[in-house]
Amino acid sequence: MPGTKKKPIDVEFIADFACPWCYIGWRRLEQAARLRPAAGVRARWRPFLLNPHLPAEGMDREDYLRIKFGSEANAERIYARITAAGRECGIDFRFDLMRRTPNTAHAQRLVLWAQDRGEEHVLIERLFRALFEEGRDITRKTELVNQAVAAGLDGSAAESFLTGDGRLEEVLRAHALAERRGVRGVPVFVVGGQHAIDGAQPPEVLAALLDLAVVPPADLAAHSAA
Repeated sequence: MPGTKKKPIDVEFIADFACPWCYIGWRRLEQAARLRPAAGVRARWRPFLLNPHLPAEGMDREDYLRIKFGSEANAERIYARITAAGRECGIDFRFDLMRRTPNTAHAQRLVLWAQDRGEEHVLIERLFRALFEEGRDITRKTELVNQAVAAGLDGSAAESFLTGDGRLEEVLRAHALAERRGVRGVPVFVVGGQHAIDGAQPPEVLAALLDLAVVPPADLAAHSAA
């Protein structure tokens, strides 16, 4: 109908702030949305915990890398590839500044709180940048409040929210749901509730997935049967 507002495409972004590929995936989703300006994209953060058993205060970075990769040399090879991929989408990874691998449960809680207010997108970007480009410890609630303020949110309200444990059960349920759906690594993109792809895919691949979301189901079924 003329004048009818087009419904945006919902994209569930299953991710964890401790994952550098998720930062890259977030940027690539933004690039994909720019490739399809007429589509309209509504990204929704869905929590996942890569290290669900990490101590509440996080872990010393060197200890974490040694356990995860076996050696510093192995970690350097892996992070060199990530750094190069990040550079292509404007991310200046500074793994050398990181002193701790964070427990991201509180950061995930804060994003869900901001998402209720429609104010999460800048905060997501700020939290990724704080960890991976500035080496800040996003386990600390004071740091999370600082990032909320930098993202334009009410600092007092954010501090009050973080003082309790609101939305923590939701974070844990979202993680458990993702695991039941077969998610073992992130990022994962679920477009339109039915088309899913994992990994920090190139913007062109994500744009093609957006295209699928606007194809009427009947047309898609007819094409599949042909």
